[in-house]
Amino acid sequence: MNIVCLDLEGVLVPEIWIAFAEASGIPELKRTTRDEPDYDKLMKYRLDILDRHGLGLKEIQETIAKIDPMPGAKEFLDELRSITQAIILSDTFSQFAKPLMEKLGMPTIFCNELVVDESGKIVDYQLRCEKTKLTTVKALQSCGFETIASGDSFNDLAMIRASKAGFLFRAPDSIKADYPDIPACDSYDDLLTLIKSAL
Repeated sequence: MNIVCLDLEGVLVPEIWIAFAEASGIPELKRTTRDEPDYDKLMKYRLDILDRHGLGLKEIQETIAKIDPMPGAKEFLDELRSITQAIILSDTFSQFAKPLMEKLGMPTIFCNELVVDESGKIVDYQLRCEKTKLTTVKALQSCGFETIASGDSFNDLAMIRASKAGFLFRAPDSIKADYPDIPACDSYDDLLTLIKSAL
């Protein structure tokens, strides 16, 4: 029994933090998991910047409301889900994900949670579990699933490596160069072909 595990940002929707960096005029917020492998370090960096600029959840959600899935992403996901089970494994947060899931046809997503105070300030974050993507892939495997994984960033490599098949999708050249053994593609048609070949 197969299940496909997909990253969200950079694969199905644009990077939320990059969109917010552009909307807020704070270029430092463009840093993502493509640039920083240490997720805790990255999130502390982001929360520090938000605090210094007096920005909270409301401002980020206003930007997210204007984000649409990447062209072809919903059609890709619809076709994928017609042939096999799929789940989105993301290091984003439930407070960010809901409107995007609605635009993608409400696929299942496992993600993290922000800790927000009464004023709307983001004060911390809670991981769903340690090494969220790898842990989830291993849990699915322990339930009898064979996993196929795809993503674009450092934080996707462990789930890709642990799966029976894994693919880089629209990954930066630096990651593709560092991991030449992982098949890479840039179009949904090619990704669907790769996934079908692994089923």
